[in-house]
Amino acid sequence: MKKIKAIILAGYGLNCEEETAYAFKLAGASVDKIHINSVIKRKNLLKNYQILSLPGGFSWGDEHGAGVLEALKLKTELKDALWQFIEDKKLIIGICNGFQTLINIGLLPGHFKNNPNKDVRFSSEKKKGEAKQKTRSAALITNECGTFIDKWVRLTVNQNSKCVFINQILEIELPARHSEGKFFAPDNIIEKLINNNQVVLRYADPFFKPANGNPLYNPNGSLYDIAGICDSTGRIFGLMPHPESYAVFFNHPNWTIKKQMLSEKSNLFNRYKKIGITVFENAVKYFL
Repeated sequence: MKKIKAIILAGYGLNCEEETAYAFKLAGASVDKIHINSVIKRKNLLKNYQILSLPGGFSWGDEHGAGVLEALKLKTELKDALWQFIEDKKLIIGICNGFQTLINIGLLPGHFKNNPNKDVRFSSEKKKGEAKQKTRSAALITNECGTFIDKWVRLTVNQNSKCVFINQILEIELPARHSEGKFFAPDNIIEKLINNNQVVLRYADPFFKPANGNPLYNPNGSLYDIAGICDSTGRIFGLMPHPESYAVFFNHPNWTIKKQMLSEKSNLFNRYKKIGITVFENAVKYFL
């Protein structure tokens, strides 16, 4: 069986490509880590892959804002190839800085017109020789606490979401580390995201109930406790916490306690043992 191929962007301060590649390899994918400049130089390169990953890090040193210059680079230099990748119904995941980039490009949340249930990503008029453009309608801004955060968070998963990456995940714990992670959007955009089930992950309390803005559990102050969203098709996914950093059970800081609490022979143990990697496994399974 031919392996599903994932491409992970690298360079200019992106520093989570190794962990992301490892996670995709564990999930059964064939993985290439390629510098952004090389992808731009070979614009047809994306055609060889089914999954595109924009990993975490500090692209361009977060100059002018997190993910701003990476988004500009991709939108101006790789737009036609990127749009074609999406129209071919392939998958994109943006983690932390990658999520910020997808927001800044405008691929997330995506356009809404009168009908939020209709995918109108490519409905705008296209002049000859120009790619269809996206407009940013949300932002990931400075954490409410005003400082960089580095902590594990609990997340509740929207079971009605179309998001390909979260299939069979009920709840999840992941590490979060960022300075600009507060999800912000106008009330009408938040409402449409909720109504269209595009809010995939929300920060949660110890009982995996929504944090309701409690800074102990929603550390960046995201509106509606939003930690991750998808586009209207469920094939483009962005999240602030890092699933690649929970690729194996032993990445969890309390793994020894969890192991004592759960029998290694139980289905429950196996579920928690690989919960982080499930995000990547779902992406690979989508094409099988």
